[in-house]
Amino acid sequence: MAAVQESKKRSRKQYTNYAAKKQRGCGARELEVGMQGILLTCNMNQSKCTAEAYSLLNEYADKLYGPEKFTEEERNSDEEEKVDDDDDDAEAALKKEVKQIRSSTAKKQRRFLAMESGANNVVFVRTLNIDPGKLVHHILQDLHTTKKKKSRVILRMLPVSGTCKAFIEEMEKYLGPFLESWFKAPNQGTFQIVFKARNSSHAKRDEVIKLLAGKLALIKWNPKNKVDLTNPEFTIIVEIIKSVCCVSVVRDYVLFRKFNLQEVVKNHKEPEDLPSRVENCEEEKEESAKETESKSRRSEECSVETPKQESTLTDNPIKLE
Repeated sequence: MAAVQESKKRSRKQYTNYAAKKQRGCGARELEVGMQGILLTCNMNQSKCTAEAYSLLNEYADKLYGPEKFTEEERNSDEEEKVDDDDDDAEAALKKEVKQIRSSTAKKQRRFLAMESGANNVVFVRTLNIDPGKLVHHILQDLHTTKKKKSRVILRMLPVSGTCKAFIEEMEKYLGPFLESWFKAPNQGTFQIVFKARNSSHAKRDEVIKLLAGKLALIKWNPKNKVDLTNPEFTIIVEIIKSVCCVSVVRDYVLFRKFNLQEVVKNHKEPEDLPSRVENCEEEKEESAKETESKSRRSEECSVETPKQESTLTDNPIKLE
């Protein structure tokens, strides 16, 4: 009986320790309105995706912004979390809790912090004092040039330049000023809209696209800013997760294979080669059409000639009689 009671106490203690760690971990941090960061999609392995994201983002952020500087509290925060204190003393537990609070506040000041996005297979990394659009474009540009694969789990990497509530009224207020910095004169360029909603029914696709089109029409923009669904210069990305709307405007969306880290390192033909390919296909179609026309004409001639021969054969017996 004593052994059974001890095992129950251990299991309860392990459960409470695990719950406390989970509360201090990613579960306590969620995507909220007003944040900037990066959305990362993966396949059924969010922990590995988070680890790869930290490694990849820090590698390129060090090149653009220099290495991150840590304080003593930030350096010791990870070590303090790994130590398991089994002491039941109330004073020791209180001191430990104070240290954990200090370490958590120190972590919040780091330039990258993984958070719960609110959707499966999606990780949100909040950025601090860093332009997420510039960083993501720099990463994809390097991967596209070198063709060197640096991730196994991460699929897409989408920057989040702004966030607002995922309601049509709130989006209407936020998107107007947000888009002016990109499309107001003298800025110009072709664009397309990419929309995705996850675990949300607040805004529908058609409503959001009409809203964006209306906002772009009200902005005093150049007539050269037109819709191009083949190879646009700008792509407006709208990702809605639960009640948060994530927005960004990116370049080279088609060239970088929809910001897919697995596809951008593969050898694909450039979008500039697409028109020549289309022209070649059209020429082949025209040649095949001409061949089919010539064949049909020959068949028609043959069909016309055969009845004449049959008519002569039928007429000859009548003439002989």
